[in-house]
Amino acid sequence: MEKGTEQRGSEEPGRRDPAGGPPFNERPASMVRKVIAKRMLESKLTIPHFYLFDAVDMKRAAALRNALNAGGNAPPGAAPAGGTKISFNDIVVKAAAVTLGRHPECNAAYVADAIRFFSEININIAVSTDMGLLVPTIRNCERKSLAEISEETKRLVDKARLRKLRPGEMTGGTFTISNLGVFGLEGSFSIINPPQALILTVGAIQEVPVVENGALAVGTRMKITLSCDHRAVDGDVGARFLADFRRALESCEGVV
Repeated sequence: MEKGTEQRGSEEPGRRDPAGGPPFNERPASMVRKVIAKRMLESKLTIPHFYLFDAVDMKRAAALRNALNAGGNAPPGAAPAGGTKISFNDIVVKAAAVTLGRHPECNAAYVADAIRFFSEININIAVSTDMGLLVPTIRNCERKSLAEISEETKRLVDKARLRKLRPGEMTGGTFTISNLGVFGLEGSFSIINPPQALILTVGAIQEVPVVENGALAVGTRMKITLSCDHRAVDGDVGARFLADFRRALESCEGVV
């Protein structure tokens, strides 16, 4: 998910490992990298992760996106103004928000021997920057249209990459989405963003062979992985959420 994360000017060239290892360069970790390291170590050491997998038929979502961006018969507020285009990630965010609204037990965190259920659906989106991975927060996603999600996402991603995000724009999240599609990858085992109970990873949308009505055909599929905190969410709860998320994307019900 990340590009280079530190400034190369701080390297000390040509150092050698006294134990006989290969030569190396070293640079101090930035403050952002230190925070990432601390939070991810805490997550893996203290949160019992389990993982669920599925694949989504993206044919209807692709048709919806094309129609909205073409400006056809889009419902009011569905398509953004000013030339901003709806992305697949915008549709994923909205579908996740719709599904979290139906499964409030997943919009949660395990905190101090209690399960905390959040009354807002605030989705963090993982953004790769030259400082490292940042997670700006789109607040109240369940109340926002696709157009609003699209415009807010673009604004926050631009601010993240320009190093202009304020701390308040990265806090308050209740669920995280990591999209690896831009890299052409199928997915990953993502580490939970504490104290949240779930993180959803989506992969690239690919044309794959599928069987439809007993015949071989070309399908459009996107693999999805849900990492769950077993302290807050059991397997059947996570499975129902992921199955409903898949159905939300495949039907686009509630997305527009």
